[in-house]
Amino acid sequence: MDNVQQLENRPIGQLLWQYALPAVITQVVASVYNIVDRVFLGQYVGALAIAGLAITMPIMNIIHALGSLVGVGASSRMSIVLGRKDVRWAEKILGNSMLMTFFFGVLFVTGGYLFMDDILELFGASQDTIGFARAYMRIVLPGMFFTTVTFNLTGQIRASGYPTKSMWIMAGGAILNIFLDALFIMVFDWGISGAAWATTLSMFSTAVVAVAHFVSPHSFIRFKRHAWAPKLYIFRNVLLIGMSPFLMNFAASFVVALLNRQLIRYGGDLAVGAYGIVNTWCSFLVMFILGLCQGMQPIAGYNYGAGHNHRLRDVYVLTMKVGVAVGTLGAVLAMVVPRLILRAFTDSDALLDIGVPAMRYLNVMMPLIAFTIVNSQFFQSIDKPWIAIATSLSRQVMFLIPLMYVIPHLMVQAGGDGLTGVWTTCTVCDVLGALLAAGLLLTQLKVFKPGYVAPVRKPRKEAGPKENS
Repeated sequence: MDNVQQLENRPIGQLLWQYALPAVITQVVASVYNIVDRVFLGQYVGALAIAGLAITMPIMNIIHALGSLVGVGASSRMSIVLGRKDVRWAEKILGNSMLMTFFFGVLFVTGGYLFMDDILELFGASQDTIGFARAYMRIVLPGMFFTTVTFNLTGQIRASGYPTKSMWIMAGGAILNIFLDALFIMVFDWGISGAAWATTLSMFSTAVVAVAHFVSPHSFIRFKRHAWAPKLYIFRNVLLIGMSPFLMNFAASFVVALLNRQLIRYGGDLAVGAYGIVNTWCSFLVMFILGLCQGMQPIAGYNYGAGHNHRLRDVYVLTMKVGVAVGTLGAVLAMVVPRLILRAFTDSDALLDIGVPAMRYLNVMMPLIAFTIVNSQFFQSIDKPWIAIATSLSRQVMFLIPLMYVIPHLMVQAGGDGLTGVWTTCTVCDVLGALLAAGLLLTQLKVFKPGYVAPVRKPRKEAGPKENS
């Protein structure tokens, strides 16, 4: 309990560093799972293998969305109830989150096998790339169940006062993934199947270690018999908060599928491959910012639950400053040395020629993307799910889906390049999404005011203060 109680008495700057640094490393490490596969495939298999792997990205994002649906919602709720000193409630959140993880994981893996080719074609697979995509997905799908378990439990490990341990679990999996990629692709020459086996085995390992944490008698929050009893109010509360990252990731997958179709229309398979590489760099930056926000989450949630609104304001402001600074640095690098970044993934001159302008268009507004992400994650952390959902979905659903058809068409009609129109659409939507996020923030400034009291989302009969006995 001492680890958790630091959240209300240590200086905010020290706390954010203590929690955000492991979370940032965790997110950066998580991005390594995708980056390493692309580097090895690009250097040792070929451009079409990268394009085939890019086709699977929306599916992987949906699986990550399932992990976020439960994991983010459970960890956010756990932070808030620990702010109220309610340990027994936190244990119930842990057990019920595992029930949801099992359900969603099995459902998605089964559906993925039954409709694999239809899904891959929906996300833009062509005759040249579907073989690579299918070979990857057949192996990696079972491992994605362990991914959802890992995402769920590492978030709650961090929320219950063990941010560094959460980091090492993910870091160990990434290191193992790199080693297995080199072994399976370079030594055994398994191609894209080797990348899939490397990812699957590494995620299985991290899931086992994460489960072991909550079995250990030394852990502050543990699996207990009472916690496995299904509680509908816990399902509801967890899913409401988790709905924001779930819908954001799900929408991202759907949008990538539509983008892939537009890219094939205006630039062919190589445009899809170039977007896959550029999107990997964007995802790296976004994961860095998300890691910062994950460090903010237990601090914001705990102090929101405890009623320390001045500390809530301080952690929001500091997180925003650092997040925008990271976004600015990423944008500058993408604008100044795009070819150098792209060469880490491929030596194909055709991919480089397409990727350089894409890198600039998709990253120039990264500071505004950081602003939007921090706002969405903040409101998610303090149990404002509908504000978080509106903030996170605005860019992708409200703006990007319609404009990706309008802007390229208008540019072609004006004698321009349709592929440039696709890249331009992303830039325009980044601006529009940030403007909406700013407007929604103005409507919620009351949470920073002294005297604001967080509502209790629990049945009245169970809302007594001695749940933690």
